[in-house]
This record gives sequence, C-alpha cells and structure tokens, in this order.
Amino acid sequence: MASTRGKTALAFTRQWHQVDASGRTLGQLASRIAYVLMGKHKPTYDPAVDAGDYVSVTNATQVHLSGKKSEDKVYRHYSGFMGGLKEVPIGRMRERRGEDIIKKAVSGMLPKNTFRDRRLARLKITTGEVDPYASNGLKVYTGEETK
Repeated sequence: MASTRGKTALAFTRQWHQVDASGRTLGQLASRIAYVLMGKHKPTYDPAVDAGDYVSVTNATQVHLSGKKSEDKVYRHYSGFMGGLKEVPIGRMRERRGEDIIKKAVSGMLPKNTFRDRRLARLKITTGEVDPYASNGLKVYTGEETK
C-alpha cells in the first residue's frame, strides 16, 4: 500500500487566480494572496512542499490604504554606506512603481524560508485593468470566499 496517498501530480497542479485590487484594503488583500501562494487553500497543504498557485493582480495602484497610511507610510532601505538610508513615501512609490506596494506587503506575509522567492515569482502584478495572463484559465477572486 502506498504511503503517499493523495499526493498525486493532479493534487499539485498549479492554477491561476485573478484578483482586482481596486478598492480593496492592502493588508487583507496581501494576506489572502500570501495564503494562495503558499497553497493553504488546498486540502493537500504541507508546509515542507511548495504547492501554491499563481496569482495575477490587476489595478495595483488603486489599492486602498486604511487610516492615515496614504500620508504617513514610508518605505526604508539602507545601501550599506554611511548616510545611505533611503526613504520613499508611499505616494511616490504608488506613482513610480505601483506594483511594488502589493509585492512588498505580500513578501512580508510569506514565511522567511527558501520557498519565499519561488512563491513571489508566481505573483504577477499589473497596474492596468487588462490582464496579460487571462489566457491561462484564471479563477476570479471576488472576496466572498472564506479561508
């Protein structure tokens, strides 16, 4: 008798999920995206196996920020040199690289292990309404499903 019952290739097939970010709160959206990238929505979830799905996000610049985050939130990174602290307000980040807001939020919600880069590579973000990945057989996420 096989000891790996249920862990077939069909159980590990990756599906595409499409999410429209317009009007959605950043934190709740990012947590749901991280949940799907990890594969926790599947009955065959195993933390030691990378079996998550692809996620395609459209309208990334129209994501909603709660509270005063649209004025107060600042992204910081350090170059390694003296005086090399760089600060980018979220308003400027939204204008220049709107997809990085969602990518950074999802990255912070994924586990910090070797699967993190592979999971982020399956996250496809576009700033416009047209989804270039629509031919891949997307499941549209409406926000009504529960975990």
